Amino acid sequence: MELFASIIDLFLHLDKHFSAVLQQFGGFTYAILFLVIFCETGLVVTPVLPGDSLLFVVGAFAARGDLDPVMAYALLCVAATAGNLVNYHIGRFVGPKVFQKDVWFLKKAYLDRTHGFYEKHGAKTIVIARFLPIIRTFAPFVAGIGRMDYRRFTVYNVVGCVAWITVFLLGGYLFGNIPVIKKNLTCVIFGIIIISFLPSVIEFIRHRKGSSA
Repeated sequence: MELFASIIDLFLHLDKHFSAVLQQFGGFTYAILFLVIFCETGLVVTPVLPGDSLLFVVGAFAARGDLDPVMAYALLCVAATAGNLVNYHIGRFVGPKVFQKDVWFLKKAYLDRTHGFYEKHGAKTIVIARFLPIIRTFAPFVAGIGRMDYRRFTVYNVVGCVAWITVFLLGGYLFGNIPVIKKNLTCVIFGIIIISFLPSVIEFIRHRKGSSA
C-alpha cells in the first residue's frame, strides 16, 4: 500500500521530484533521464515508469534553462529508440521458446496471430503505441515475438519515438512555464496521465462489449 502511494505521489508531483533530482545530481540528470526512458520502453517488466508526464516536465525545465533542450531532446530520442529495439530483440529471442508448448494463454496459435497482425498493421501499431502508456512497453516485445520484419520495425520505431519525444518535450518547452500551467502543474500532469490512458480504456471497453456480443 505504501509502495502504491509512493508511485502515485511520484506521478502527481513529478515536477517537485525532478527538481530535487536536478539539485542533487546536476549533469548526471541526463543519464538518469536516459535510463528511465530506456527502461520504460525497453524492459517489458517496467511499464509503470513515467513517460509522457516526465517528458512534459523535462521540456518545462529545459525552457527555464535548467537543462540543455537540444541535448535532452537528442538523448531521449536515442533512449526511446534503443529501448524499443532491445525490447523487440528480447521478444524475438524469448518468444519462440515461450511458445514451444501450449501453456495457459501462451499458445502457439497466439504467436501465429500476432505475426499476422503485425504484418498487416505493424507500422501503425508501433507508431500509435508510442502514445499509449503500458501498451508502448509491450508493443515492441510482441512485435519481436511475432517476428515483424526488422527493417520495417526499425523505420517505424524511429518515426514513433521521435514523434513521441517531440510532442511531449516540445509541449512542455512551449507551455510548461505559462503562469497558469506552471501554477497548476500537478493538475496538468494528472490531465496528461488521464488523456494518455483514455484510448486504452476505451479500446478495452469496446473489446469487452465485442466479446460479450
